[in-house]
Amino acid sequence: MKTTVFLLLGTNMGDRHKNLAAAQHAIHPKIGWINKVSSVYETAAWGKSDQPSFYNQVIEIETSLCPQKVMDELLGIEESMGRKRIEKWGARIIDIDILFYGEETIETERLSIPHPQLAMRRFALTPLNEIAPMFKHPIFAKQISKLLAECPDQLRVEMITDSSQQ
Repeated sequence: MKTTVFLLLGTNMGDRHKNLAAAQHAIHPKIGWINKVSSVYETAAWGKSDQPSFYNQVIEIETSLCPQKVMDELLGIEESMGRKRIEKWGARIIDIDILFYGEETIETERLSIPHPQLAMRRFALTPLNEIAPMFKHPIFAKQISKLLAECPDQLRVEMITDSSQQ
C-alpha cells in the first residue's frame, strides 16, 4: 500500500538550486515516486537570523515505506549530501523534514508527524499551500490554506522559481 507523504526541502549553503535537485534525485529511488513539486521559495532564516537565506520547496511523494524507514532514508540522504548537525537552526547544505505521512499522527522519541511547528512556519506552509491547499491537517482539522492565512510568522517568503519552470 502506498502513502502520500509531504516533505519540506531546505538549503542555505552552496548552490541552493543544485542542493534541492540533488535531494529530489536521491529521494525518488530510495523512498518513492515524486508526484508534485512546489516552486522554490527564498525565505529568511527562521530561529537563527544571522545566516544566509534559505531556498525551500515542498514535494509530494508516494511511498510504501513505513514512517520510520522514510526518516532513516532521509537522514541518510542528508548525510550523503554533507549535512553536519552542528547547531540547532544553523546553516545547512540540506534539510529534509516530513510534514505529513498520510493522515497519520505519530509521536515517538525520533519522530513527530505532522511536523510539530508547521502551523507556525510560513516558509513551509507557503510551498505546501501551492501543491496541497485543501489537504487537512489531521490534528488541527484545518486545510493548509486556512493554516497559512492564520500563520503568525511574518518572515519574508518569496517565490524565485515557478514550479512550471522546473
